[in-house]
Amino acid sequence: MFNIMKTAILMAAITALFMALGSMLGGRQGMMLALMVAVGMNFFSYWFSDKLVLKMYNAQQVDETTAPQFYRMVAELAQKAELPMPKVYLINEDAPNAFATGRNPQNAAVAATTGILRVLSERELRGVMAHELAHVKHRDILISTISATMAGAISMLANFAMLFGRGSDGRSNPIAGIAVAILAPIAASLIQMAISRAREFEADRGGAEISGDPQALASALQKIQRAAQGTPLETAERHPETAQMMIMNPLSGGGLRGLFSTHPATEERVEKLMAMAQGVQG
Repeated sequence: MFNIMKTAILMAAITALFMALGSMLGGRQGMMLALMVAVGMNFFSYWFSDKLVLKMYNAQQVDETTAPQFYRMVAELAQKAELPMPKVYLINEDAPNAFATGRNPQNAAVAATTGILRVLSERELRGVMAHELAHVKHRDILISTISATMAGAISMLANFAMLFGRGSDGRSNPIAGIAVAILAPIAASLIQMAISRAREFEADRGGAEISGDPQALASALQKIQRAAQGTPLETAERHPETAQMMIMNPLSGGGLRGLFSTHPATEERVEKLMAMAQGVQG
């Protein structure tokens, strides 16, 4: 119920941003047009955003024949989590990362880069995929795909506002257009962050419970962070709105990207997982 409420709040906030940009572009008529576009985008995001994200990353579906060990690992973890078997995808990227997508557990998919399979041990990889299945179990993967799709649309519309911005009197207002073009994507990012960080902590906890190995997930996060610093996730660089879907933010470098990270600090995540591990051992 709580995640349904969060999704509704996100949709409402993004819709309000669309309407503000629409007003900048064309006054009252622009606002109404933007509202209709937002409604259409929300509908599209609910039904198709998972397919869009997988296509962005050129993810290839695998099965017991094409990736037997990885597929069986996911199947075993899904059974432990009492979830339907998700579709399983691999992404041909060197940067180690993974994400889950889909509107509900019955229509879920998990994806991992080929890089993460090389970097992590089997035990660590189990922890990562358990984390992604925890997102599925908590039913919060929908909000990730919606926010990724809508944030990209906000940025696109903001660029139009900068180029063609007009006030409600119909006259061009380039200063206001530039301001909106800058502030609207920031506002979309803030909306994402408001719900994303707490969700990652919950997925860490849930993943550790599914795998029964909090220490392995902690070790995996540390390895992914070290490897990601020298190996950028190229698709995420082209589509930064999707970065918040990953287990580790691939854009979490210094400067403004660090300030607007959608993920908690890795050190804090590791600390919480190690505390869980000590509790399990005790």
